[in-house]
Amino acid sequence: METFRVKSPRFLIVRLSALGDVIQGMPVACALRERFPGAFVAWAVQRPADQLLEGHEAIDRVISLPRGWLKSPAGVWRLRRMLRELRFDVALDGQGLSKSAVLARLSGAPRRIGFGPPWGRELSRWLNTECVDTRDMHIIERNLRLLRPLGVEAPTIRFLVPEHARDRQAAQQILVRAVGALPFAMISPGAGWASKLWPTARYAAVAAHLGTAHGLATLVTAGTEQERELARRVVAGAPGHARLAPPTTLAELASVARRARIFIGSDTGPLHLAAAVGTPCVGLYGPWPGQRHGPIGPPHILVQKAQFKGTTRQRRTAPKELMEAIGVADVCEACDRILTTPAQLHAV
Repeated sequence: METFRVKSPRFLIVRLSALGDVIQGMPVACALRERFPGAFVAWAVQRPADQLLEGHEAIDRVISLPRGWLKSPAGVWRLRRMLRELRFDVALDGQGLSKSAVLARLSGAPRRIGFGPPWGRELSRWLNTECVDTRDMHIIERNLRLLRPLGVEAPTIRFLVPEHARDRQAAQQILVRAVGALPFAMISPGAGWASKLWPTARYAAVAAHLGTAHGLATLVTAGTEQERELARRVVAGAPGHARLAPPTTLAELASVARRARIFIGSDTGPLHLAAAVGTPCVGLYGPWPGQRHGPIGPPHILVQKAQFKGTTRQRRTAPKELMEAIGVADVCEACDRILTTPAQLHAV
């Protein structure tokens, strides 16, 4: 293994999307900052996930890109010129796709470290100069493996999601209106893929259980209008126990999640965001294996009752029975375990 010896190295992290994957890539930036305190660290990311990286203590510059940035030749040329002016020594391709590897190459970094198979996909293995083996690893450990060629071994997993005063104030106002002074849980019933959705009636039953058994109000969150309709169904199914959260930015959602006693949701960005800010989570998994894609370590509990093997495309359209195999009792039991475990034991 070659140890990285540049005195003040300049790194570019390329993880463009999706929200949950960007969040699970944050430990890479934290590990770089810890190992190379004098380094310049930039991150190229697509909007809106850039909101969560602005002000991050491990990141010197966030390079925000619109969706479809690769379709504009003039835009690509401007991006190339800007990246080259930053004189990167190393680019870390944390996405493993052609577009992320192209961006790494545009940067002019002489070393471009990415994934080998199976996570180095499309043309990425040929565009990057070094590929690391990441078979059968948790996604966070997989991301951190990109640092091994730089001499970084087994770093501490930290997220350090920033919280700005404006977002903290907005969260406090949201909670005063929605739950008052009550301790509260969060449920996010939406998902980017239909195959990751759990029935809203079951979420409502969990919210009712949290209210009757633990005295928790449940704040139900949503991003898109489609997700808000799911959230409304959860609230309607648990009258007196569930409240609909108002629309929030991602940064405001992170501030709200910091103050929740527990978060329940499927494999989506809000679940990973809640875990990253330290909120105990119950993650519901169907198409993807929770042990490799869920929140890592205590105090989180992952619930999965069925397994699925296939490509990413096949997982997107996997049968709904994978998620429906999870019963209300399974999720309520996981919530009970978290809520009755003393906080000091969660880290054991």
